[in-house]
Amino acid sequence: MTSSTARIFRLSAVAIILMAGGAFISTAQIYPQEELHFRAPAVPRQIIFAGDTVRFDRSDLYERMDRELISFTYMHSNSILMLKKSDRYFKQIEPILKQNGIPDDLKYLMAIESNLNPKAYSSAGAAGLWQFTKMTGKEYGLIIDAEVDERYNIEKETLAACKYLRRAYEKYGDWMTVAASYNAGQGGISRRLTDQRQKSALDLWLVEETSRYMFRILSAKMFFENPAAFGFNVNDFEKYPCHSPKEVVTVSGAIASLVDFAEEHGVTYYQLKEANLWLRDNKLLNKAGHTYKIIIPSGK
Repeated sequence: MTSSTARIFRLSAVAIILMAGGAFISTAQIYPQEELHFRAPAVPRQIIFAGDTVRFDRSDLYERMDRELISFTYMHSNSILMLKKSDRYFKQIEPILKQNGIPDDLKYLMAIESNLNPKAYSSAGAAGLWQFTKMTGKEYGLIIDAEVDERYNIEKETLAACKYLRRAYEKYGDWMTVAASYNAGQGGISRRLTDQRQKSALDLWLVEETSRYMFRILSAKMFFENPAAFGFNVNDFEKYPCHSPKEVVTVSGAIASLVDFAEEHGVTYYQLKEANLWLRDNKLLNKAGHTYKIIIPSGK
């Protein structure tokens, strides 16, 4: 039982005792009225996302946005953790998005895909911050085998995501539709646009997951840009830092033991693996002779 719940129960008990004694005290007298109110954040009239204006002047659009804003507000532990992680991961991907001509707002797509968990793995087999499946990851140039899974390499997976997003935008010319295609696939979204005679995925009848997905991204933008409006206050010093590596080692050959490799570079095996989640084994035989960059963390 939470402290606030316990408090309500205690106050309710007091009210019952007082009523039994012939005196009646209202809940408002025991528990100030403002403390009983749970408010949803206001739905804006419109929001600018990736340079496009998304309006909520239709009741269906308003209600779909309202639902996701409420979700962000009251998923307390998850929302706080995402705020704490935001600097660490946004600072790594923002320059890559910019260099590849992808609007900065698309980082919020990544945020809702994985909740900013670089180890995320879905029941559908999607992995990493950008949640690529094996098939799609390989299609966009990621190496995925028993030793290496670049879906967990933040730089490589972000570059792959940029390729996907750019191609989708060339097809649809609308970033909200691009976002929907990231969730449901371009084939499915294209068919529905044709069948329902619409130009934007916002106007499509879709399965609930994809329908909510677009509004979750918009809500994420509002949440990260102004968390105080949602009732959250995480100070800068409380956020997890993005540490610069001590060094980056380029490897083209084999590493028989990553434990030995870590020790030779003055870090623990845990620190090495945490900084290089794409290394999926305790060795790197690298029979294909690929060139990899292994981060040696600072140890802070």
